[in-house]
Amino acid sequence: MHTIRRRLNILFALCSITAVLLTMLFVNITINNKFNEYMLNIQNKREERIVTYFQEIYKREGKWNKDSGVELIHEAYMGNYCLTLLDAHKEFVWGMNPGDIRYKTHLNNMLETEGGVYRSKTFEIAVDGNIVGYVDIGQYSPILLSEEDMNFKLSINKSIIISGIVTLIIIISISFYFSGQFSAPIREVSSMSVNLSNGNFNIKSNVKSDIKELEDLRRSTNILAEKLKYQDMLRKRLVSDISHEIRTPLNVLQNNLEAMIDGILPISKERLNHLNEEVVRFGKLLNNLELLKQFESESIQFNFEILSLDELIMSIYNDFRMEAENKNITFECVIQPNQDYKVAGDRDQLKQVFINLIANALKFTGPDGNVVIDLHREHHYIILEIEDTGIGIKKEDLPFVFERFYRGDKSRHQTLGSGIGLTIVKNILEFHSASIDVESQEGLGTKFQLKFIGAKNNDKIIKEIYKEFS
Repeated sequence: MHTIRRRLNILFALCSITAVLLTMLFVNITINNKFNEYMLNIQNKREERIVTYFQEIYKREGKWNKDSGVELIHEAYMGNYCLTLLDAHKEFVWGMNPGDIRYKTHLNNMLETEGGVYRSKTFEIAVDGNIVGYVDIGQYSPILLSEEDMNFKLSINKSIIISGIVTLIIIISISFYFSGQFSAPIREVSSMSVNLSNGNFNIKSNVKSDIKELEDLRRSTNILAEKLKYQDMLRKRLVSDISHEIRTPLNVLQNNLEAMIDGILPISKERLNHLNEEVVRFGKLLNNLELLKQFESESIQFNFEILSLDELIMSIYNDFRMEAENKNITFECVIQPNQDYKVAGDRDQLKQVFINLIANALKFTGPDGNVVIDLHREHHYIILEIEDTGIGIKKEDLPFVFERFYRGDKSRHQTLGSGIGLTIVKNILEFHSASIDVESQEGLGTKFQLKFIGAKNNDKIIKEIYKEFS
């Protein structure tokens, strides 16, 4: 099985070699064809010049003899062709021996490729419209090349080959570099996926890429790793917390009952009431877990109706006033006047939300502290803020406040509670298309902000909208 980089390298190498070889072939064919056309054109002009030369000789002398045009023999020998002069009756006047040029050094290369076949063409010599003779031009190649022409052609072919090899080396080197750049993020993400599948979530890819798709893949894999790490932490925390929450009341019950059975502690109404409180607390924990399960499975039923939040809030506020006075806490409820606070919702469920938040605010606020409930409107939204000056929440604990069994610091663990109240609160609000946000500073207090959709339209229409949403 090959790695992606090896596959890419092989692919790039094959494509580069094919492309360069094809380019070299096409360039070589094109140059050779153009060069041959050029040389053929020169050869045709030379043949025309030879015929014209013999015409001028005949005009000047009026007849043929063995010396007519013999000065062309040297030029023909150097040009690798043979001349034969014939009179008007095609009788031999003079001619060159083809064997004299056959074995010239630079001609041998052409003879090997052309097969060494001697070819000749006969041209008429006409003067004043009358044929006065013939000149036969013969050669061993369709295109005659001088030694300089052969060397030039050879140098061109060598240059093409060398440039092709250099180009191939450069392209393959660049391809290898870019294949590494391309495969590195994929290899890193692949390694991350293997580690994630093996349960190792403490990993992160730092190999960045300038390719959008690869960078998106790397970033999304990092996000996935963070989420899996977070979920794994929540799972471990859930197992630890739920075992702790269940074990605590059971231990209290077991220890006290064993002490009573052994006669160490006398059985009294006060101790029995204390044990009963632990049983009730344990029952509430199980009920809350069952309620949370219903929320997560979306099997819980809501009874929506049109209700006024200001009236519901004032009712709950009055229920908690005595508790706040007993703890010496300044407890205020500020409601913006002349506003419509009607929403569609389940009265009992929303009441549980407000009771939970207000009870928490009073629970975690010490004597001489302040708890303020503020209800107002912002455009189409109804805003409820519950702010206290209690112990606050650590910054690192804020992301987990709505998770199951969250009770971040020791001071919160010392306060009785099941640790799933805020989880239920958030679930109830989500079913009411409402949102909840929290701001807090350790030692300074906490503020919860709830945002509901409010309206001044027909109550029946609003109720149907909420029913459809839920």
